[in-house]
This record gives sequence, C-alpha cells and structure tokens, in this order.
Amino acid sequence: MTKVLYITAHPHDDKQSYSMAVGKAFIEQYKQINPSHEVVHVDLYRENIPQIDVDVFSGWGKLQSGKGFEELSSEEKAKVGRLSELCEQFIAADKYVFVTPLWNFSFPPVMKAYIDSVAVAGKTFKYTEQGPVGLLTDKKAIHIQARGGIYSEGPAAEMEMGHRYLSIIMQFFGVPTFEGLFVEGHAAMPDKANEIKENAIARAKDQAHTF
Repeated sequence: MTKVLYITAHPHDDKQSYSMAVGKAFIEQYKQINPSHEVVHVDLYRENIPQIDVDVFSGWGKLQSGKGFEELSSEEKAKVGRLSELCEQFIAADKYVFVTPLWNFSFPPVMKAYIDSVAVAGKTFKYTEQGPVGLLTDKKAIHIQARGGIYSEGPAAEMEMGHRYLSIIMQFFGVPTFEGLFVEGHAAMPDKANEIKENAIARAKDQAHTF
C-alpha cells in the first residue's frame, strides 16, 4: 500500500493559515483520487520532535562505542528513541507532502528539527568514496508554501530559503521528484488575498491528480 506523510509546520489550522488551507485542499483531493492509499498526518507543532542536543549526542556516542540502548540514561533513551521512530516512519513512506509558511525567508524552526531527525547516514543517505549518495530514490515529494510577498520572481526571489532548502535536502536524499506549490502575494495585495487563495486551492486540487 502506498503511504503518504502529510507533514505540516504551522501553529494555525486551515481557517487561519493560507498554507494549511491549500494543503488541506490538496490532501483531501488526493485521498479522494487514491482511497486505498494510507495518509498519515505528521503535525510538527503537536508531535514530539526532539532537537539534537547534549543528550542526543551523548546517547549516540554510547551506541557507537558499543553500548546497548538499555545502557543509555532515561533522557537519552527518550530522545534517541524518538528520533529513530521519526526516521523509520519517514523511510517507510512513499510520498511526502510538506506544508509550511514562509517565515523570515525560511520555515518554522520545527521543520528544521524534523529534517535533522530524518537526515541520518545509512538511512536516508550514505557516504561513499565519490561523496554522499541519497538512498530514497523511489520517493516523491511536494512542498506547499504560503508567502505573503512575491518570491517566485523579482528582487525577492534570491531571499527565499525555505523551499530552496527542502529542494536541496530532497536532492541529497536522492528523491527524484520534488514539486512546489506556492500561494504568494496575499499580504502584499490584501485586496486580492481571497482570489489568490482560491486560485491556489484550485491549482492544488489539479496537482493532486498527478502527484
């Protein structure tokens, strides 16, 4: 069965967030088209996403030195174990739908913490004599992002680092197909905000057919 991770990084729901509204339209349309596919919502603002801190480094160090998982402290077990769960869930999926706003030219920090949890050597990529090689060569991903300004072209284009970062990470993991679906300009043109949103929702429903 095809498994899809619907990964959202926004504290608000679809009533308040443009990215979440478009993401909801996309994933609901996708489920209608593919009723047999399993869709798992990974809400990063409600999930436990450990940051890589001193406990994680300490726990990893003990495991690498040959110690068993049971020899880790309770803090190390909780964090290292949770990071492993997130990585295994990511690997087991076939498709990824990332939904984020553009905040300060990037995305909310919880998304970076999540990417750190799945960027694991030997799991999502490996090191070779020719350099790192991605291991997720049979996956597919899309990023749905709301941008209050215009970043697809013009002077602000070079300042957008959220979609660009995810694009680089997906390439690093070996994911062959990574699409972008953007809602932009609604803050810069408030009089056209609803039109911009509705157009993005329509595009999302269309794009769900080919994802």
